[in-house]
Parts: sequence; structure tokens; C-alpha cells
Amino acid sequence: MIAVFVNCIAIILGSILGLAISNKMTKELNVTISDAAGIVTLVIGLQMALAYNNIIYVILSLIIGGILGNLADIDGKILKFGKFLEKHFYHKKVYQETKENPNNEISKPLSSQKNFAYAFLNASVLFCVGAMAIIGSFKAGIQKDYTIIFTKSVLDGFMAIGFAASMGVGTAFSCIAILIYQGALTLLSSVIAPYVTDGLITELSAAGGCIIMMIGINLLEIKKIKTANYLPAMILVVIFVLVDPYIQNIFSFMK
Repeated sequence: MIAVFVNCIAIILGSILGLAISNKMTKELNVTISDAAGIVTLVIGLQMALAYNNIIYVILSLIIGGILGNLADIDGKILKFGKFLEKHFYHKKVYQETKENPNNEISKPLSSQKNFAYAFLNASVLFCVGAMAIIGSFKAGIQKDYTIIFTKSVLDGFMAIGFAASMGVGTAFSCIAILIYQGALTLLSSVIAPYVTDGLITELSAAGGCIIMMIGINLLEIKKIKTANYLPAMILVVIFVLVDPYIQNIFSFMK
């Protein structure tokens, strides 16, 4: 579990640095950093998404998963959890001044533009979805090899700087999702590992890459996508890969 704790600490430290930077930023600079974070997130997601083996499974998992997630309102539930964390663990008062200044401009503190729950949701999805989280957790749990998770920690730390600077302190609290998700994978690695093939990780990464691209699109304000509603796709793509041999046998029999 040491690698998981290191990952969490890296995200917290990156978030603290990002918040320190954001306190000295103008609105225009904040938008610049947010756009940069969006582009980088989009590129990372695109790289992962294009590594698929079977695009049909990725498409089906995203469509069906999106429908199921929408019906269950996963995005809304995670946002509510984020608001719960904000209420109980982060008591910073967010406000907006409505009094006009001498230049007839509305004075609006930068902190009021942050959305704790939104930052928590997007950062949690970004840091949890990906092959490095899965493979790294397995190697840490079975082989005591922390190389991949330590590498991921460095990358996550730098991403946390941009996310915290543009979206706020909710980014730091995504370490809770990391602790639960990667911690569970690490502890259960010896049980799960025999069923995890290279093909499965490839398709998981592709589906995860598509979801990460959605985060990038949100950050760039191209379109508002309820990203978390597509998380069931990660489960569905596993099912599709596991039943693939049986599907292939059926097609072979039909021929």
C-alpha cells in the first residue's frame, strides 16, 4: 500500500502548489491554465483511446454504459458526495461580491469561480482511469514493484497543479478516490491478476481514454459532458473482452 500513499501525497502536494499559484492569478491567467490543462488531458485521452484492439467493444461499452450511468445518475451522485466533503471538511466560504467598484466592474473573487465538487469529480476520474493505475497496482501488490505507481505519482502530481490552479481545492480530495480504488486493486491483486490479460488492459485503457477526453472537452468548455455517467463502460468493456472467446467460437461454428 506504500505506493498508493505516495500517489495520494503527490496529488495533495501538487494541489497545494496549484492553489498557491491560483491565489496570485488573474482571471485571464486562470483561463489560460484551464485551457492548457484541457488540451493536455485531451491529448492523454486520445493516446489511450487510439490503442484499442476492438473498436466495437469500446463503442458498445460507451453507449450502453452511458445509458446506464445516465439512468443511475452516477455523475449527480458523485457531485453530491463532493458537496458532502466540501461541507464537512472544507469550510472555506465561497462568495461573490455584487458591489460595483469605481471602474464599474463587478468585483468577483477568483475562489468563487471554483467548484469543489466538480474538481473532485473530474480529478478522481482522471487519476483513477488508466492502465498505469491497474498495472501499477498489480505490480505493487504481487511483485512489490512500485516503479509504475511512482511514475504515475509524478505525472499525477504535475496534473494536480494545473487542475487545482484552474478548478480549486476539490482536486486534492480526489486522493480519497485514489486511496479506495488503487488500494483495493493492490490488496486484491493476487486474486484479480490471473484474469487480467494484455487484451483486457488495452480495451480498458481505450474506454478510459475516451472518458478522459470528455474531461478535456469539459475543461475547454466545448461541450458539457456528464463524464461520470460513462464509468459503467469500464465494467462493460471487461465483460465484452471476457466473453469474446465464446463469441468467436459461435462465429466459427456458424461458418
